[in-house]
Amino acid sequence: MLSRKGIIPEEYVLTRLAEDPAEPRYRTRERRARFVSKKGNCNVAHKNIREQGRFLQDVFTTLVDLKWPHTLLIFTMSFLCSWLLFAMVWWLIAFAHGDLAPGEGTNVPCVTSIHSFSSAFLFSIEVQVTIGFGGRMVTEECPLAILILIVQNIVGLMINAIMLGCIFMKTAQAHRRAETLIFSKHAVITLRHGRLCFMLRVGDLRKSMIISATIHMQVVRKTTSPEGEVVPLHQVDIPMENGVGGNSIFLVAPLIIYHVIDSNSPLYDLAPSDLHHHQDLEIIVILEGVVETTGITTQARTSYLADEILWGQRFVPIVAEEDGRYSVDYSKFGNTIKVPTPLCTARQLDEDRSLLDALTLASSRGPLRKRSVAVAKAKPKFSISPDSLS
Repeated sequence: MLSRKGIIPEEYVLTRLAEDPAEPRYRTRERRARFVSKKGNCNVAHKNIREQGRFLQDVFTTLVDLKWPHTLLIFTMSFLCSWLLFAMVWWLIAFAHGDLAPGEGTNVPCVTSIHSFSSAFLFSIEVQVTIGFGGRMVTEECPLAILILIVQNIVGLMINAIMLGCIFMKTAQAHRRAETLIFSKHAVITLRHGRLCFMLRVGDLRKSMIISATIHMQVVRKTTSPEGEVVPLHQVDIPMENGVGGNSIFLVAPLIIYHVIDSNSPLYDLAPSDLHHHQDLEIIVILEGVVETTGITTQARTSYLADEILWGQRFVPIVAEEDGRYSVDYSKFGNTIKVPTPLCTARQLDEDRSLLDALTLASSRGPLRKRSVAVAKAKPKFSISPDSLS
């Protein structure tokens, strides 16, 4: 483009290397949009909501769900508006009683030392915040002023309770605790006890535990019913195994959660080639439990697309015993190693168990052969002379 405009001479412009215009150009397939991001956020945009008034029926939840700038703006404006509103009321009371007229000091004012709107505004702040500097006070001359004093105190207490409760709930939200619940970046599919298993690793960075922690997994994919109905987000629950049984886990150290791919699994016909071709597949993992310190239920989520599932690999051990206690090396949290795994679906493996026997035989011969060769190399060679025998 610069050479066409004459800015750079033609001989200094580098063309694309190894580009043959006769060769067809292939477009890479676009990556599937996530339903749940790696950080646990749901990738769903709600549009054309007509009944917006439903959000105002639950004002407190709406305030908590707002972003921090909006929440702080509402927090500030609620106090300013209430102070200005009652300042106007106090100014009207003083004006109606004649306390603002100059040179008339014989009557007892409703509120002492109110001479302008500024002084009425200061008195409104003193009443609602209960500062009480002592320069201004309500007298028994006006019963209406006493009633307004009671109403402003009640309104101020309500605003304090709602706003402070909203700020507290935003700072103690459950997803804050979920930031220290981590999942492995990749999931793996490998053999365990002679069956293909889908595995992932989960851990907790804090010492405070997650009580009654449970883990669930769902497969989300686009399906079409026999009647021709297209379901863009078809969710199927699949059971998870953790070595203890059930969905409950004791998350003191990182655990490897696995799902046995059997005939009841939606991954029963999943092959390694499907992962390389970016199959329309997403596996969502949900970890839920009660925070030990606050008692609030928290939930951590993540998802794995087809290209984030590694076939024929397993996680490296990261828990070791040192100085009489167990230590966890989080630098190897997501590290995996390759292991012998059949390159077939779980259905094919169940129908032909000879694939597993051949793989087991091949994997057992490899280490033995290497060991025999190493022993042969390390074996010393002795030569016996006839003189030594004599």
